[in-house]
Amino acid sequence: MPIHSWTWSTSESLPSVRGVSRGLVNEVHSQLLSHGWTEHEAFGARLALEEALINAMLHGNGGDSRKLVRFDCKLSSRRLWLQITDQGTGFNPSHVPDCTQPENLETPGGRGILLMRTFMNRVEYNAAGNQVVMEKHRDTTPAA
Repeated sequence: MPIHSWTWSTSESLPSVRGVSRGLVNEVHSQLLSHGWTEHEAFGARLALEEALINAMLHGNGGDSRKLVRFDCKLSSRRLWLQITDQGTGFNPSHVPDCTQPENLETPGGRGILLMRTFMNRVEYNAAGNQVVMEKHRDTTPAA
């Protein structure tokens, strides 16, 4: 794989407090738009990022404001790379029930992961289950 040239990046550690990530999410969204991403592309990436941060803060860190969520982001006009790490014990994503199955339609849980997988090209968890890496690649090939 060729070396990729990132044109913007940021790293932050956030306390696990609902709403604290709003500014960061807005900044990533603005950067996507300023790098030529369409509103549709930026919206999908923003939604996936919001879900990952909420999952890390509420589920991973249990809403404990003393625990941090580490956020790393790299961006170019063609690619977005996100890494979110919490201080929790982790989970096994294969144990999360499929929220699209009839028996799970009214059960909370799993929708955030579904949204992340829908809007991103790659969603992978580390072995401990307390870190997710997501990537979005733009198809910048002109239509024929």
